[in-house]
Amino acid sequence: MADSISFTLAQLADGLGARLVGDGSKVVSGLSTLQDASADQLSFLANRQYRKLLATTQAGALLLTEADAADFAGNALIVDDPYLAYARLSHRFDPKPRPQPGIHPTAVIAESAQIDGTASIGAGAVIEADAVIGANVTLGAQCFVGARSRVGADSWLAPRVTLYHDVRMGERVVIQSGAVIGGEGFGFANDRGSWQKIAQIGGVLIGDDVEIGANTTIDRGAISDTVIGNGVKLDNQIQIAHNVQIGEHTAMAACVGISGSTRIGRHCTIAGGVGMVGHIEICDNVFVSGMTMVTRSITEPGAYSSGTAMQPAAEWKKSAARFRQLDGLAKRVQQLEKQLPAVTQATQGSSES
Repeated sequence: MADSISFTLAQLADGLGARLVGDGSKVVSGLSTLQDASADQLSFLANRQYRKLLATTQAGALLLTEADAADFAGNALIVDDPYLAYARLSHRFDPKPRPQPGIHPTAVIAESAQIDGTASIGAGAVIEADAVIGANVTLGAQCFVGARSRVGADSWLAPRVTLYHDVRMGERVVIQSGAVIGGEGFGFANDRGSWQKIAQIGGVLIGDDVEIGANTTIDRGAISDTVIGNGVKLDNQIQIAHNVQIGEHTAMAACVGISGSTRIGRHCTIAGGVGMVGHIEICDNVFVSGMTMVTRSITEPGAYSSGTAMQPAAEWKKSAARFRQLDGLAKRVQQLEKQLPAVTQATQGSSES
C-alpha cells in the first residue's frame, strides 16, 4: 500500500491559482469521480451531462467553474477549466514509486556509455557503447538502450522498453512498457518475384515532452531519421513506419497505423484505429475520426472521417448490399442522362402540337 498522500484545500488552491470557496483547512487524500468520491476526496465536473450529480456527490470538495459553483453548496476550488486543473493535480496524488539514483548490480553497462550520477538504472538493464543517459533519467528493469542512443534529462522509461541504436530523445520523455523505438522499417525491393531487404540506415529523433504508449513501435528511417516532434502524445499499440514525421503537439489514440514517409502537421488529433497510406502530407490542426482510412493528403484544417457508423446488423447488411449495387446504379444514371435531351425534345414537340 502506498503511503497516504494528502493536502489541504488551501494548499491545492494556492498551487492551482484557484479561488477557494469553503474550508481551506479541509484535508483531501485522493481524487475520484462525482459518483464514487468520498468525503476525503476531491472530484471535478468537466462534462455537463454529470451536472445533476452536484446535488448527490459525497466528495469533500470539487473543482468547478464559476457558473457551476453557483449550484453547489460545498467546498470548491473555482477554476476556468476543471478538467485541466484535475490533470495538474493528478500528479500530486500519483502513487507511482520514485526510484533512487543508482545502477542496479545486475545492469550491463558498456565502458564507453555515459550515465549521469542522478539517473536510476533498473535490474537487468542493458546500455550499449557510447549511449548517453541524462540527469534524473529512470530506466526500468530490463530496458535496452542501443549503441549511440541518447536519453534526455528527466525522462522515464518503464520496464522492458527497447531503444535500438542511434535513437536520440529529448527531455522529459515518457515511454511505457513494451515500446520498441528504432526497429527496422518494412523496406524491400522486388527482384523478379523475391524480396531484397533494404538496410535501414537512419535513426529516430524524438523531441521534448513526448509520451509513447505501451507496445507502440516507431521504426527507424530508411535513409534520414523518423522524427517525432516536441509534445507529441502516442497511445498504446501504435505503428509509426520509417521516415514518418509527426509535428509538435499532435496526439494519436490507440491502434493508429502510419505508413512510411507520411508527414503529419502540428496540433493534429488522430482518433483510434485510423490508418494512413504512405507518402502523403497532413496539414496542421486536422482532426481525423476513429477508424478513418486516409488515402490522400489533407491540405485544409478541419475534421475528416470515412467509413460507416454502427447500425443494427440487419440494417447494415441491407446497406452493404446497396453499396455493392452503386456502380451499376451510377451507370444506369449516366445512360438516362444521355437519353434526357432526346426525351425532353420529344416532350416539348408533343406539347407544341
